[in-house]
Amino acid sequence: MIGSYFKTSGRSLMRNKLFSSINIVGLAISMSVGLLLIAFVLDLRSYDRFHKQGERIYRITSVATFKGAQGGKFASTSLKTGKLIREKVSGFEEVAILRNDFTQDARVGDHVLPIKGFWAEPSLFRVFTFPMLEGNPDTALKDPYSVVLTETAARKLFGSEDALGKVIKFDTLDYQVTGVMQDVPFFSHINFEALVSLSTAEQLNRNDQNFEKWTSMFSNSVYLLLPPTADITAIQSQLDALAKEENLAEENTKIQLELLPLYDIVVGENLRSGSMSGSRGPHMPPIVLWILGGLAFVVILSACFNYTNLSIARAMRRFKEIGLRKAIGARKSQVWQQFLTEAIMISLAALLLSFFLFLVLRPQLINLAPEMQRTVKLDLTPSMVAAFIVFSVTVGVMAGLVPALFFSKVSAIQALRNVSKVKAFKHGTFRRTLVVIQYTVTLIFITTTVVGYVQYKNILAFDLGYTTENILNINMQGNKPDVLMKELSEMPEVTALSRSLIVTSVGNAWGGYMKYKDSRDSALVMTNNVDENYLPLHGYKLIAGGNFRARPTTASDAHEIIVNQQFLKRFNISASDPEKAIGEEITFSNFKMNDHKMTIVGVMKDFHYGKIENLIEPVAFTFWTPENGAIINAKIQSTDLLATMDKIESTWKKIDRVHPLKAKFYEEAIEEAYSEFSTMIKIIGFLSFLAISIASMGLFGMVVFTTETRLKEIGIRKVMGASDGSLVYLLSRGFLVLLSVSALIALPATYLLFENFVLRNFPYHTPVQIGELFAGLLAVLLIAFVMIGSQTMKAARSNPVKVLKSE
Repeated sequence: MIGSYFKTSGRSLMRNKLFSSINIVGLAISMSVGLLLIAFVLDLRSYDRFHKQGERIYRITSVATFKGAQGGKFASTSLKTGKLIREKVSGFEEVAILRNDFTQDARVGDHVLPIKGFWAEPSLFRVFTFPMLEGNPDTALKDPYSVVLTETAARKLFGSEDALGKVIKFDTLDYQVTGVMQDVPFFSHINFEALVSLSTAEQLNRNDQNFEKWTSMFSNSVYLLLPPTADITAIQSQLDALAKEENLAEENTKIQLELLPLYDIVVGENLRSGSMSGSRGPHMPPIVLWILGGLAFVVILSACFNYTNLSIARAMRRFKEIGLRKAIGARKSQVWQQFLTEAIMISLAALLLSFFLFLVLRPQLINLAPEMQRTVKLDLTPSMVAAFIVFSVTVGVMAGLVPALFFSKVSAIQALRNVSKVKAFKHGTFRRTLVVIQYTVTLIFITTTVVGYVQYKNILAFDLGYTTENILNINMQGNKPDVLMKELSEMPEVTALSRSLIVTSVGNAWGGYMKYKDSRDSALVMTNNVDENYLPLHGYKLIAGGNFRARPTTASDAHEIIVNQQFLKRFNISASDPEKAIGEEITFSNFKMNDHKMTIVGVMKDFHYGKIENLIEPVAFTFWTPENGAIINAKIQSTDLLATMDKIESTWKKIDRVHPLKAKFYEEAIEEAYSEFSTMIKIIGFLSFLAISIASMGLFGMVVFTTETRLKEIGIRKVMGASDGSLVYLLSRGFLVLLSVSALIALPATYLLFENFVLRNFPYHTPVQIGELFAGLLAVLLIAFVMIGSQTMKAARSNPVKVLKSE
């Protein structure tokens, strides 16, 4: 019986080559998206699975509340948290503390190599599975100035020589290599080239009062290894009690501690990052996977609609086959099994084609954004191949289920009567309903792409309140900026120079708590350290006071501050008359200094310090001093930009031969800051192209079928004097009505989607325009008109004599 199903299905597919081709190609195109999504999800779910005790490892999350500023959940915590857990919390096996600010140049003889890593404890090797090739994991990170290298880092520094016991110079200090471990696997949320003993960091920072402070939570991670029978609730209660006790001594910041399972770090809740660090490693919010999965499902469903539509449209041609089967005793189950087998065969045939499309699209997806290259590999694995096959069979069942049930319910008498229509809704047939749904989804895809692209371009061109045109930001990477600034000032292409601590408006943040005079009301204020040339170079508008007058050389000597209008409103300092704010005193505190008195010397017009999804908040500029890190801001005026960049790079190599030049134009940095938005638009645009391709193929098949079944009607109308134009209108009218219904549903839905959900996150967005909504509709109507018109004109121009000669 099963062999009969395959034979019959194969013959049916060969007899209907056009419809079979449309179904196979449509399913293959849509399934390639499904294969990419499956590979993507499997890669994300592979993270940290190599740790033997992974299901028992948890990371501490800090839930912080800041006075006068937005709080949130942070992926990091303080060193003190880890030490207090060791002392006061019970019910765990081990604690591992990581500090993430180790980025230095390793010097071995004349060989210098930049090394990135963490400060860590010996317990790291007891919590995580990082196999040691040389050295003792229990003691390798115990003593100060000890370093463990990965196999690749050891080879880069020492070549074929044995690295164990050798000395590496970081800055002016000697560190001994006490271990060499296997390279960190790709699918690890923690990546490093070296681990340096945490006791070293403690010695280097022994005079820093904030190093082990409860609220110094932006540079450290704490991991717990719990026993198999751990009571999570009891441990969480102890963490709550610990946090409550420590928060009593804090006025501006309150922190709660939570446990986060290791396997939920990469695919899990989106945690904020502090000003000094972020959530280490790749991260993908579950909502993004749900959105991508939903979009892929919709595209696949569109191809399934094609199959259902074309199968039911050809029902009249298969009723006799069904009637004969039922007349000789075939049961209902055997009929639907026959049609389900046919759908699965088409789906498996589509899988072969979709696999080749997957191989073509895979590098395109990986190269879509730099983050994607660091997150997934999409290499084939046995589990991935098995998932592909299961997915193909599932799609076959989805596509064939409705036609199978439809045909199985037809009796032998109905088959002889040639029944061709099944009502799905009160006012329309099932096939028309599927066409409306399919084109509604397609229009939503296309319109979303158009509106999203326009909004993205508006974001990039948004007036930030200062100029970014032709400004090159050069990261000094720890080097002193004076020499490079002197060299750049001598280049005719460089018209102006300034220094700053960070680049604003791209998501970077720096700040501290400020209060007005002797008030107890303090608030977190975002800051940037800049020199006297920064404001004129960027075109900031001063509405009161002036630029910096003093030129301090240390942060403790800097007493001048320039604030924005929101700053005056927040502290109620003469907001209606900014001139009165000049000379007012404020108190500034951050992790480097406490209660530093500063005087307002200027008031700037409000500008966007953060990204434009953030409201404009209080901002203050303080003077840049040599002890700060430096970004050089260079205004470039050049007719040959490539040659100018080559000159700047050559100059950089004179100053730093170890680190490559890190320089980006401001516009490029802003574009990169919104790369997630542009990546999503590219993905939806790609899916829009697939959706319209699949819908167009389905529409083409329906038009071909309709014109074939109405050839005699067309012949009679031509004999009666109907023109070609009237025949085209007659045959295309039904399809155009369905497309119009789809537009009436899709365009308002897309408008409401953007205005009520997407753009609500962007308080300064531009309204959605009518032209943006109708651009996608015109594209779909044009494609549909070409497909409908070409077939109907072909039918309308047919010779009625040939069509009616047998009548």
